[in-house]
Amino acid sequence: MDPVLALSQTEGYVAGAYLAFAALLLIYLAIMAAKLARIQRELRELAAGTEAPATPKRKAGRASRAQNREVEAARREAQR
Repeated sequence: MDPVLALSQTEGYVAGAYLAFAALLLIYLAIMAAKLARIQRELRELAAGTEAPATPKRKAGRASRAQNREVEAARREAQR
């Protein structure tokens, strides 16, 4: 076998190995991009379903002084 011929055959194998690696890398990146897009979409859906209300809710049974005065005034008027 001629040494020049042997070198050209090995270059072909090396180029093929690089091409196979590049193809696998591109496939992997495409899969990861699709997965990232799906996760982002699901997070947006979850965030849309769990948005905080505009006004904070008070604990049940804990009324403010102003609310207590309004209730008492309404009771007094109802008794008249």
